[in-house]
Amino acid sequence: MEKISLAEARKIAAKKGLKPGRVEGTDGVQFTRGRNDRIVPVPWEEFESLLKRRRLAVYESDGFLKVMKA
Repeated sequence: MEKISLAEARKIAAKKGLKPGRVEGTDGVQFTRGRNDRIVPVPWEEFESLLKRRRLAVYESDGFLKVMKA
């Protein structure tokens, strides 16, 4: 897995139909296609703020996106 910029994550997410999301009832964040009721889609600006606050980053491997500790 390679750490990528949020701009690059946005491009990959757009191609895959993914949106940034916050896991309801927790401070967790992840990407969603909008089919999971527990993950609430959030604007990219809020997603970036959540990543910074929690010291997380987006990592990519073969088009697969994962949010992990930076």
